[in-house]
Amino acid sequence: MSGQTIDVPLERGIPAHLLPPSWKTSVTAWLAEDTPSFDYGGFVVGDAPREATLWGKSAGIIAGRPFFDEVFTQCGCTVEWYAEEGAQLDLSSHGKKQKVATVRGPVRGILLGERVALNTLARCSGIASQSKLLVDKLREAGYEGILAGTRKTTPGFRLVEKYGMLVGGADAHRMDLSTMVMLKDNHVWSRGSITDAVRAAKAVAGFSVKIEVEVQSEDEADEAIAAGADVVMLDNFTGDGVKVAAKSLRQKWQGKKSFLLEVSGGLREDNVGAYVCHDIDIISTSAIHQGVGYVDFSLKIEH
Repeated sequence: MSGQTIDVPLERGIPAHLLPPSWKTSVTAWLAEDTPSFDYGGFVVGDAPREATLWGKSAGIIAGRPFFDEVFTQCGCTVEWYAEEGAQLDLSSHGKKQKVATVRGPVRGILLGERVALNTLARCSGIASQSKLLVDKLREAGYEGILAGTRKTTPGFRLVEKYGMLVGGADAHRMDLSTMVMLKDNHVWSRGSITDAVRAAKAVAGFSVKIEVEVQSEDEADEAIAAGADVVMLDNFTGDGVKVAAKSLRQKWQGKKSFLLEVSGGLREDNVGAYVCHDIDIISTSAIHQGVGYVDFSLKIEH
């Protein structure tokens, strides 16, 4: 490997500190979508104080506590947790379900927030669980580099999905088009060449923004490296093709250029092992967040 990637475990509690001040307005929008006018069910139950238990009902990692908390804060409720962010649900020790938290507040508020909070927690936990599963698989195969998610996220829900990746031990990759310049095939074709595209990007991105170039061959990788790309993505290579190209590029440019090598394109749990290579710094995939399963939770009012 290039020596530029370091696997640093994410300390518990840190993910929530990453969230920007604006994220709470998303929660407000979720609640507004779910109750755009009258709360008929709320009229039925009233605002008597009650307690509800959050149960974890399937295997996985708990992720998304800040979003769950904020939903109920905006509904006038409080949440007491019995499991940390990133903790594994242990159904074997607790029967078929595990008590994860207690929500207290006016019954109307509990029911207002119930579905929004559960949906967010279930989705975020599912992504964290799949991320950890793939990270563990890669570590078992001897890979020491970074597993990263992609930008193939749900519009309006990216922050939650990227947060789940981090809790699961994966890298969030770039958050948006402004975070890093990624020159894909369409950019190169539109500009005319990799060299021209990188030169144009450097002219406006300055020293603080990394430039990544997607390539389809070793020759294109050489052009990207020569042009000054910080990251070169080997896209849609075969496992053997990645190993050959990565080794060749490392040897060819050793002591001349500093760059990271990324591999991407159709990588999943059942085929990623073939791409494990010490010359690759980053393995990126949408398989840890796109179309993954949910962790099952339920919220039951005590009676």
